Amino acid sequence: MRILSNSINKYIGKSISVAGWIHKLRKLGGITFVVLRDREGLLQGIVEKAEANKLLANLSTESVVEMTGKVVKEDRAPGGAELHVDKVKIISIVSEDIPVEINKKGLKANLDTLLDFRQITLRAPLQRSIFKIHSVVTNSFREYLTTNDFVEINTPKIVEEGLETGGAEMFSLKWFNKKAYLSQSPQMYKQIMVGALERVFEISPYFRAEKHNTSRHVNEFTMMDFEIGFIESWEEIMDVSEGYIKTMVTALKEKCLSELEMWNVTLPLVPKQIPRIKLSEAQAIIKKEFKHDIIGEPDLDPEGEKLISRYALEKLKSDFIFITHYPSKKRAFYSMDDPKDPKNTLTFDLLFRGLEINSGGQRMHLYEDYVKKMKSRDLKIEDFTDYLVVFKYGMPAHGGTGWGADRITQRILYLENIREAILFPRDINRLRP
Repeated sequence: MRILSNSINKYIGKSISVAGWIHKLRKLGGITFVVLRDREGLLQGIVEKAEANKLLANLSTESVVEMTGKVVKEDRAPGGAELHVDKVKIISIVSEDIPVEINKKGLKANLDTLLDFRQITLRAPLQRSIFKIHSVVTNSFREYLTTNDFVEINTPKIVEEGLETGGAEMFSLKWFNKKAYLSQSPQMYKQIMVGALERVFEISPYFRAEKHNTSRHVNEFTMMDFEIGFIESWEEIMDVSEGYIKTMVTALKEKCLSELEMWNVTLPLVPKQIPRIKLSEAQAIIKKEFKHDIIGEPDLDPEGEKLISRYALEKLKSDFIFITHYPSKKRAFYSMDDPKDPKNTLTFDLLFRGLEINSGGQRMHLYEDYVKKMKSRDLKIEDFTDYLVVFKYGMPAHGGTGWGADRITQRILYLENIREAILFPRDINRLRP
């Protein structure tokens, strides 16, 4: 039976077998020191027997081997134990020089090299740790919502038209004898499903054809969406969002402390209630505290997001902050206008360490409200027939959010570029590997 690296200290004095990639190899006289890497981490092996040494003599790092031997206590070794190897079995030999050194403490490669050789660089412990974190981000979303009576759904990724922009900024493709698009959002379908299941969520890739080239945008990304029916207040959507954040941070603490330590970062700071500030109030704070004037703008600019996040951390002891009440003219047509101030909407963005990771709010649920607003925006009712059907036949008050799983991971680890938080990123320049 194969024993994993993080468990060998349970077998001190016993003979076991381990298997993995040769992470480091050092030959000293008649002894070979092997650091083996498996999915749980690293372990140290000491090879003294001539036959085993002979097998290792022509191997290089990243060769795959199985080693059998006795576990010996050694405080200086990873996990506090090492393997005194009796037997080595070669599983796979490296056929050419590795293009990037991945066994250093830090991977010394620029972003393009990191991504060009993703097949190899993802093996580096520091890189692997990113995607253990990413997995916790998405799994805790699923676990939290499932526990709270949400149903997971899977919506189409090929659509006839776009709900958000009516086809703009979408990738087109040929669908037999007609034109189709890659979906940029599950918005229509998750609202439809509120009419069937009341509480739904989805974790899925989506696509946007914007020709941007920034550290925070890509063209394929992982979204986490939820939608809730029968809400009494739009603030319930923020309450559920806050519940997920707390669940996610707890999961990071329980499962990823070693990965966070590798990046020398701390757990996100979450207060009892995440601050909720109107956009206009946030802009006033930014001007007063930081002399950055964006008052009257329909959104925060990137600098404004950083500054209000800095304010939230320094003054409110939170790595997160909700910015609410965005102008109606700048939000999607399905957004519910604030009855007390119809120029603004019952919508919000959630900022995390200076970056927007979530956008949501209450949706309209009455058919006549949709018709009225769409006419005011010169949208053709017939272009949204499939979407509007559900509102003709009774819908509850509802709302939801869309989360950027890659952005959350990016900010947890303070990664400079969102592409580092995506296994195989796709942008205007990159379609491989």
